[in-house]
Amino acid sequence: EVQLVESGGGLVQAGGSLRLSCAASGFTFDDYVIGWFRQAPGKEREGVSCISTSDGSTYYADSVKGRFTISSDNAKNTVYLQMNSLKPEDTADYYCAAAPTDYTGICRVNYGMDYWGKGTLVTVSP
Repeated sequence: EVQLVESGGGLVQAGGSLRLSCAASGFTFDDYVIGWFRQAPGKEREGVSCISTSDGSTYYADSVKGRFTISSDNAKNTVYLQMNSLKPEDTADYYCAAAPTDYTGICRVNYGMDYWGKGTLVTVSP
């Protein structure tokens, strides 16, 4: 059974940092794109960042470039999202997702991922 379990969300003030973790199980971790998507109240879900666990290539949405960093620890089957310089507009539910591909561009759409976690809430106060 495929499982993606997110952790690390919480409440932080603007300018602060959080690190999200996505622990994966039930599939061959090394052959997937794993990414982070977010959905704010009243808005569509959007791709934030993705990483290919096979070659380490990454994708970042323009809104988070220079502030967020995605990484993977293949030995631990875990993907991280380091979020710095957080802004109130980063407030959202953050979801981990996975797809059996090495194309990180799949992050640009929210319907290409095969597996999803249940999400973790990130709240950034002004």
